[in-house]
Amino acid sequence: MAVDGRPGRPRAFIGSFTAAGGPGLVTADVAPLGGALTLRAAANDVPDPSYLALSEDRGTLYAVSETAEGAVAAYRVDGDRPELTGPPVPVDGSGPTHLSLHAGHVLTANYGCGSVTAVPVHPDGSFAGTHSGRLQHTGSGPHDRRQRGPHAHQVQPDPGGRWAVSVDLGTDSVRVCTLADGAPLLHREIALRPGSGPRHLAFHPDGVHAYVVNELTPTVTVCRWDAEGGSLKPLAEVPVLKGAPAGDAYPSGIVVSPDGRFVWTATRGEDVLSAFAVEADGLRLVGTVPCGGHWPRALAHHDGHLYAANERSGDVTWFTVDEATGMPCYDGFVQVPAASCVVFG
Repeated sequence: MAVDGRPGRPRAFIGSFTAAGGPGLVTADVAPLGGALTLRAAANDVPDPSYLALSEDRGTLYAVSETAEGAVAAYRVDGDRPELTGPPVPVDGSGPTHLSLHAGHVLTANYGCGSVTAVPVHPDGSFAGTHSGRLQHTGSGPHDRRQRGPHAHQVQPDPGGRWAVSVDLGTDSVRVCTLADGAPLLHREIALRPGSGPRHLAFHPDGVHAYVVNELTPTVTVCRWDAEGGSLKPLAEVPVLKGAPAGDAYPSGIVVSPDGRFVWTATRGEDVLSAFAVEADGLRLVGTVPCGGHWPRALAHHDGHLYAANERSGDVTWFTVDEATGMPCYDGFVQVPAASCVVFG
């Protein structure tokens, strides 16, 4: 793995599955023109750091440890190599796949057992002890293999920072929660179409719309978000592909452009990225392009470029986005075995 770069450049952080040969947590420089990534260093202190999130001041990076035991780790990222601030904290949940920061806590979505855990953090970004609360999801769905029980796949704050929103693939629903004394409490559960298998949600910059990418059916559910009442209303469901897939498609990531004009998704079974134009209470599929690798697990946008973490081909690819159409155009790649996500800061 090449290591090069100069201090002061924008940086990217790449997660990977160490159990599949990944290097752990990788840092990279981002070229100011063109968006190319140059790998700098790797830290393999924690097994399977599959998803990452940065603190608001960009000084602390948080990583899930997507293992049967389940944990979350905090890193200082002022140097080339991330340094742990202390030992990882168990999340009392198996297979955490996603995390975010909300109201002075790191929240994890624990896929294996279908729960959301809150871990308090100090102002300096380090953990303030063990987890402070856990919300267990309940329910199931019609898919006989994938929906026998709850599978929380994502948790994030809403744009106003009042609510925490968790997406559950196993129960075909989105839960809106609050934090009380450090414990996630259910405010409302919103049902989506049975068997859709919601995976990730992305809010529109207008704070009124949200888009849920569904893993078990290759679609995006367009929703209206009520920030005052903490509720989500499904409005329409849009296919992510022009035609029916040959088999299971496994959509994964979803991103909304900063100006709100476009939405992009990644679909692992077809190895494509899809571009949508945002319309009133809807989306219009503009087209699809190859992801440049195999099995795009996650998608990110930074400074006019899209980045796909291709897990099975072991690389991160990047694309320039056409400002008029939103269509991505392939630019390059770096090798990162078992890549799982990319964040920027």
